Amino acid sequence: MNKMLVVMFGSIVVLAAMIWILQSKPNSGDSSGNPADALANSKKEPLMFFCAASNRAVMEKIVADYKKEYGREIELQYGGSQTLLSQLEVTGAGDLYLPADDSYLKLAKDRKLVSETLPIAKMEVVVAVKKGNPKSIETFEDLLREDVRLVQANPDATAVGKVTRRMLTESGQWDSLDKSTTAYRTTVTEAANDLLVGAADAAIVYDAVLHTYPDLEFVTLPEFAAGTSQVALGVARQTRQPSAALHFARYVTARDRGLANYAKHGFQVEKGDVWSEIPELNLFAGSMLRPAIEDTVKQFEAREGVRVNTVYNGCGILVAQMKAGQVPDAYFACDTEFMEQVPDLFPEPIDVSQNELVIIVKKGNPKQIAGLRDLIRKGLRVGIGHEKQCAMGWVTQNTFREGGVQQEVMENVTVQTPTGDMLVNQMRAGSLDAAVVYLSNTAGSGDFLDAVRIQGLDCSVATQPYAVTPDSPNALTASRLFSQICSTDSQDSFMAEGFRWKLETESSADND
Repeated sequence: MNKMLVVMFGSIVVLAAMIWILQSKPNSGDSSGNPADALANSKKEPLMFFCAASNRAVMEKIVADYKKEYGREIELQYGGSQTLLSQLEVTGAGDLYLPADDSYLKLAKDRKLVSETLPIAKMEVVVAVKKGNPKSIETFEDLLREDVRLVQANPDATAVGKVTRRMLTESGQWDSLDKSTTAYRTTVTEAANDLLVGAADAAIVYDAVLHTYPDLEFVTLPEFAAGTSQVALGVARQTRQPSAALHFARYVTARDRGLANYAKHGFQVEKGDVWSEIPELNLFAGSMLRPAIEDTVKQFEAREGVRVNTVYNGCGILVAQMKAGQVPDAYFACDTEFMEQVPDLFPEPIDVSQNELVIIVKKGNPKQIAGLRDLIRKGLRVGIGHEKQCAMGWVTQNTFREGGVQQEVMENVTVQTPTGDMLVNQMRAGSLDAAVVYLSNTAGSGDFLDAVRIQGLDCSVATQPYAVTPDSPNALTASRLFSQICSTDSQDSFMAEGFRWKLETESSADND
């Protein structure tokens, strides 16, 4: 009896300990399907932000505004871009990374350290001098004079140094500038500070850095004309609170929040999205794309902390809605024909995937249908897509015309629908003997249907383009959704549903 009591007491202690651990475990806050819940659950943990020293002045203002508006702490760590990249990699910690040049973000992506990247602004490489330019530095040769003390940021640790060395190496002028350099500093701001206190006569810096140095000015030289750096913000792949990190990243890159501060600090800013705490993205997509993208869209919503209102329908119906004034942020069409009907709304579509038409028949193919010509047999009940309502119907009619069977097959057509799924359901119910649908419509129907391929007609293949309307207030967010659609996992979903992957893009390798 005593042993039993001891065992029972021990079990109670273990159970209590497990409950305490589960309750006290930090909540990453991003597993919820509700964007507001995901953000609220993670508000207690500060975000760790590795930020290039060149962006310090503007970022401190943005962080202060963000904290005042949302109460979240941002732990900033400044340094050279390469140094910060190494810290991100070695420590395995951090939520955000902002180098002074996006080449470091490409390195970070190659090393699987960063997932999303959000563009911010541009900076130009210039020569900083004291107000009034007392040394009369007007040409590249002036930097090589013995009476000019030149300082630079370390090219092995900073973006401005790396960019300067790269472009002058290409022009054959790096060695002479290197020999004339008095000292190399750890950050670009340290180089500017040397100039300010009289320890140097010239410093190679970014133009935007001098916004907080009223006693300094800059000289632009043609040798540095190629020295433009794109500033972008990366969200760490390892972040434990992606929705919170992306919330802040969107704040930094919003045209009416962070970018407004960047413009005031002398940066050449990008367009940026309009700020919204929880953006709502409107996506129109052809019905046949639903099984391929539905899970990807849900995962995007959860990670980004946004809402995606997806309308699936026949593309003819979607185009009619858009022409009536219902313009979504992004449109994923079933075929290029239905993207080309709204070129003013979506001027730059990108072809993503392809899907082929097939003839579906009952399992075992009891009617012995081997191709298009077999669909003209008398008494056969055939179903097809509606030409005006969906891309599938339009492609089907083209295929019939090219195959020379349009008039005869149409005599056997008993039903035309706006989606292929409706035809599959009618095949299940036994009301059709055959139907022409996309191969993707047959996924999961192998137990009761067979698919007969249409041979020798290229027109039976539809191509699916994706586009973002340039007038969208959420254009960058819609573009990140596209990047997620291009991820390796998403490609696998497309191919599992019977699509072919058409797009070859860097993002397909970087955003998995």
